[in-house]
Amino acid sequence: MSRTVTLATLRRMKAEQAPIVALTAYDYSFARQVDAAGVDVVLVGDSLGMVMQGHASTVPVTLADMVYHTRCVARGLERAYLMVDLPFLSDTDDRAALESAARLMKEGGADMVKVEAHAAQAPVVEALSRAGVPVCAHFGLRPQRVGQLGGYRVQGRDEAGAQQVLDDARALEAAGADVLLVECLSAAVAARVREQTHRPLIGIGAGADCDGQILVLQDMLGITPGQPPRFSHDFLADTGRIQTALEAYVEAVRTRQFPQLQHTFE
Repeated sequence: MSRTVTLATLRRMKAEQAPIVALTAYDYSFARQVDAAGVDVVLVGDSLGMVMQGHASTVPVTLADMVYHTRCVARGLERAYLMVDLPFLSDTDDRAALESAARLMKEGGADMVKVEAHAAQAPVVEALSRAGVPVCAHFGLRPQRVGQLGGYRVQGRDEAGAQQVLDDARALEAAGADVLLVECLSAAVAARVREQTHRPLIGIGAGADCDGQILVLQDMLGITPGQPPRFSHDFLADTGRIQTALEAYVEAVRTRQFPQLQHTFE
């Protein structure tokens, strides 16, 4: 299905300094509502393992899970660009990544795949790009690697950490990443990433100085069990109605009223 927002749209929005609004969705009904609210990018994230399946992390999510949920979401979209996660261990090498991306795009209807990566994984991004697959490179905090990282920790807290994030961003862009997504990063470092790269930069918990913002749908509706992430905001509590909450989120990002200081790591 041809959708209104394309990769060219996102590039133009960056050039014009028009904030990109992104949000997750995992099923048809919410996809329709998110699309109607005016969201530019919908992500079928492997976060579905936690918010839809009840797992403690994203690790148990399978490629078959991702294909299924992508199909459901794709049916609900007319406008938004559809980005989909490559789940844990589905992109360990070029061949695995290409086979996984092929399923998400051919069977699921994805427009772009998202890879959690750092500089050493740039060859996988390059292989996908060379094959004609639009790629979003997700760096900073990488939820699939929280076991190695020692938990959900803010990245770029010191100069060495900041330099590593910048090195990752430049390497992934050079490898052919079309969009960059950074998570749980100090706002100052995220601003440096934006200054030193040329691709649209979408942030989650990375401050206001990104080209766009993304949140997990259940977090911004205040229905995720437990303590909500510091970088999120309960828009449903403000409005009392789901569709109004989605529209309020879109407006807050468009007008740079979200994120605010209390959602930001310094």
